[in-house]
Amino acid sequence: MSKVNAYITGVGGYVPDYILNNEELSAMMDTNDEWITTRVGIKERRILKEPNKGTSFMAAKAVMELLTKTNTKPEEIDLVLCATTTPDHIYPSCASMTAEAVGIKNALAFDLQAACSGFLVAMTTAAGFIESGRYKKVIVIGAEKMSSVTDYTDRTTAPLFGDGAAAVMVEPTTENLGLIDSMIFTDGAGFKHLHIKAGGSAIPSTIESVENRMHYTYQEGKNVYKFAVTNMSEVSASLMDKNGLTNENVDWVIPHQANLRIIDALVQRTNVDYDKVIINIDHFGNTSAASIPLCIWESEKKFKKGDNIVLTAFGAGFTWGAIYLKWGY
Repeated sequence: MSKVNAYITGVGGYVPDYILNNEELSAMMDTNDEWITTRVGIKERRILKEPNKGTSFMAAKAVMELLTKTNTKPEEIDLVLCATTTPDHIYPSCASMTAEAVGIKNALAFDLQAACSGFLVAMTTAAGFIESGRYKKVIVIGAEKMSSVTDYTDRTTAPLFGDGAAAVMVEPTTENLGLIDSMIFTDGAGFKHLHIKAGGSAIPSTIESVENRMHYTYQEGKNVYKFAVTNMSEVSASLMDKNGLTNENVDWVIPHQANLRIIDALVQRTNVDYDKVIINIDHFGNTSAASIPLCIWESEKKFKKGDNIVLTAFGAGFTWGAIYLKWGY
């Protein structure tokens, strides 16, 4: 029997219309375009401004485009996985709300929370479901409303984050396509450097927690940067070595869009030509679990069937990893 692989057969995406650029941020706090651009490479980011709309609103937009582009009916979907750190509610899941919004019934739907590495974890999970033979059409979503957990009085984190969502269709194939290999890791010691202090079961929401601004992203930038540069670069190089990938036969590298300097370090470590690296941080900012699928969405027309693509990310936890996939169409 031929080996079954899980491969991407389509992609859809959505970003809000509102653009928050560096000039507007500079009017809100003590910062400027040069400071932001030099340190992280971000010029603007999209922000979901619609009242009472959360991550599932954007995820549903991305999934609707995906269903239309792949000519798929909602009732054909077996499984919906949503990688997100910013669900609309603690429960129910963003995946279930998205499925309801687009008319998907009787499918399994659940969220995965691995911060900025979430899309890698969701893709690997989807591949396991596909390879089991029990699931034929799986939607994998990366979606975040990072503006909802961003403190716009904190000049060290406010310039970083944006909102958006993208989704891919994952299906079985017996061709040598799709997810070929993955390496994903976690080191819980990273908790203290990157987290949201309140709003969970350890520190529930109170008047005091709100007044002390404990519901926003807290980040110790130097520690996160050092970890990200080392581990994202090393896991990508390890995955490439393991699978015989080099600058010559890697067609594309799609890194998590956290910081342009981290991407620069990745390029140096792997020796991949910079023109093979997909980047959208300049106009979308850091969209956490949505950053890699948004890159896929924007660059879909560049890819050819059989292209060797490396996806790599790091995030809170700490989590980090890389995926090797061969493009399917």
